[in-house]
Amino acid sequence: MERFQEVREKANKHIHIADHLLSVTYPLIKDNKLLLAVIENIFLAYTNTIGSLLYFERTFKRIPPFQDNFESKFTMFRETCVLKYKIDKSYVSDIQDLKNIILAHKKSPVEFTRKDRFVICSDNYKLKTISIDELKKQIDKAKLFIQEMNNIISKNEGLFRQG
Repeated sequence: MERFQEVREKANKHIHIADHLLSVTYPLIKDNKLLLAVIENIFLAYTNTIGSLLYFERTFKRIPPFQDNFESKFTMFRETCVLKYKIDKSYVSDIQDLKNIILAHKKSPVEFTRKDRFVICSDNYKLKTISIDELKKQIDKAKLFIQEMNNIISKNEGLFRQG
């Protein structure tokens, strides 16, 4: 199995986990901290999907080598693939937003839950709320992104099938 196929499977696994956590686990447990796990899995689904496309492009030597970290992959994706494949720029901002939420959570001195929302408070008391409805939309959009990237890859993927 090629590297881009392995990474694509990871992306599918992460979006499935995020969906399961939000639609099955969360309604049973009602712990708003699960919403952070959902965010992290959506983010990992996005980043693995980006990785899959980049490894695919690299296989055909269409892009230069890149480091195996988020910043390098995200920059390469934004600068080469978004324009080339006419990828909706809202995905780029969504990925950046998810990363910012994860970073805010790590730096946050205070977090609390309010009804069906998880609230992250920064040092200067700026609040970031995460709701179930927002996350459902994010999962749906991430699934769409994964499908669009799979469509791009599948046009040439037949070259790798053994048969």
